[in-house]
Amino acid sequence: MRPMISHPLLVDNEIEARAYQLEATNASLASSTLLVLPTAMGKTAVQWMTIAETLRSTNGMALLLAPTNALVDQQHRGLERVMNLPDGESIARMTGSIPPAKRKGSWEEHRIVVATPQVVRNDAKKGILDLSKVSILVVDEAHRATGNAAVAQVGDLLIEANEKATILGATASPGWNESAVEEVCERLHLEGIHVRGSDEPMLKPYASNLDVEEIRVPVPSEIRQMARPLDDWLEAIVARERRLGHYIRSGMTTMGGLNEAMRRVQSAIEREENMAYRSAGDLGMAIRLYTISNLLVCQGIAASREAIRRMRGRLNQKGKGERKLREFLEDQRIQNLENTLENMEEIHSKVSFSRRVIRQEIARNPEGRMIIFANYRDTVSAIVSFINDIPGINPTPFIGQANRGGNDGMSHSEQIKRLDAFRSGEYNVLVATSVGEEGLDIPRADLVLFYEPVGSEIRTIQRRGRTGRHDSGSVYVLIAQETRDEGATAAAARREEKMLIAIKRVKNKRHSFNPDLTMLSSFTVTQENNVMDASDFVALERERLREELEEKDETPVLEPESNDDEFPDIPPERRRKRGQSGLEEWY
Repeated sequence: MRPMISHPLLVDNEIEARAYQLEATNASLASSTLLVLPTAMGKTAVQWMTIAETLRSTNGMALLLAPTNALVDQQHRGLERVMNLPDGESIARMTGSIPPAKRKGSWEEHRIVVATPQVVRNDAKKGILDLSKVSILVVDEAHRATGNAAVAQVGDLLIEANEKATILGATASPGWNESAVEEVCERLHLEGIHVRGSDEPMLKPYASNLDVEEIRVPVPSEIRQMARPLDDWLEAIVARERRLGHYIRSGMTTMGGLNEAMRRVQSAIEREENMAYRSAGDLGMAIRLYTISNLLVCQGIAASREAIRRMRGRLNQKGKGERKLREFLEDQRIQNLENTLENMEEIHSKVSFSRRVIRQEIARNPEGRMIIFANYRDTVSAIVSFINDIPGINPTPFIGQANRGGNDGMSHSEQIKRLDAFRSGEYNVLVATSVGEEGLDIPRADLVLFYEPVGSEIRTIQRRGRTGRHDSGSVYVLIAQETRDEGATAAAARREEKMLIAIKRVKNKRHSFNPDLTMLSSFTVTQENNVMDASDFVALERERLREELEEKDETPVLEPESNDDEFPDIPPERRRKRGQSGLEEWY
């Protein structure tokens, strides 16, 4: 029988007792904390326990921020299930689908509110929401708290209204370098960091058996020939922008380099440099070329065709003010490509592999669930169409709400219906864009297929965490050989390796007050009718899960051949640099 958490404000037998989660709750109650746990390892349970104890010990309200309406709905339903609030206290959800007039006066009626950051920021600035009454703010997917994001502004607004409020920021991936982690901590006014890796003894028994396999697929020569005129055109533009000093990155052209060049050009326009106006138009053209070429070689015919159709639709809708887009679409090279794509069947190797692995998975596990991630909505539509005829497969797209290029997104209610239908088995393949990456608790995703890799370590970690949440799972990453896919894969791997090092460096710089489980006095653990203090349970688990060291070290020791070599000189480049405090400084 699994041990379960008991607390005055939690429903019994709802939260399984895991020592590392109790440790994280203890840290989160002690001070405002950035909580970093691997995806699917129970950050949500820590959030709920922290909220419960804060409400027990204070008279204020709890505010939980989630980045999307789907996540708001998920958190709201979870809190209603696990919270045992006194009579007269309630849990509410607030999103942009509720008009401001209806939100006015309703914030104070509830003890816990789950909301999107934009709604909280807007209502706080308008005086509709009094943040001084908030005792605890929980920020789900806290890595979004950067720049001018609404969630980052809420952190500032809360501390201005109530400097004693506790803030808990939870994420699996706050960023790959120290500056990114520091920014999240600064914007949310977090004092300490509590981080655990999946390979630590306390977490290992609960980590899913996740098999990640990178599949390199060849790009058909016909597709490369179709992309060659676009690449030549792109490189001609980039060569000119290099001569002008706008595009400065070496090596192959990247979207990051193009965006960086565009920012330089915009600055030049602000300085009224006449040459910059042409560069702005050319770089806009280059971004379109990069996108179409990338779609061709990395994803295939259908996605490229849909992208050009979308551009046509945008031109037909807006007409005036789209001179550069018209020039792009009227160019003979684009028209030739468009005509070719319209009459072609899908020939990309990723299609055949996707169909094969889906067939194998449904044959192995007819009741299983699968998720396919793609970067673009056009690719999502294409994937749904080419797997729709596989026996036993019922796919559904899952995309965001914003309208793009005349392609309507999903409403909040439609997103919720699709997820519920996926959970119930009405659909067994979810084909999603980035909206499906974060936080969604999909109970049985037995297989995740990355239709292309992403260069962001945050998005890679989020996507990978959609499988194996309750059982073992498989992850396939499709990489088109000798394309930008390979660069994105390498970039994400490097950044993920550096992430944990960066987090621990920032943690060492910050004040981290972690008392020895003294904040857990209201929690108990029940196991086989035995009840013990949560702190005692954690102590027992620490002892049980401690990795035993080898009693004897069998590593051979090389003896020096002579006394002269006993203390050899150390060259300067291998000596510890001045101010270095530990081995991690060498990274």
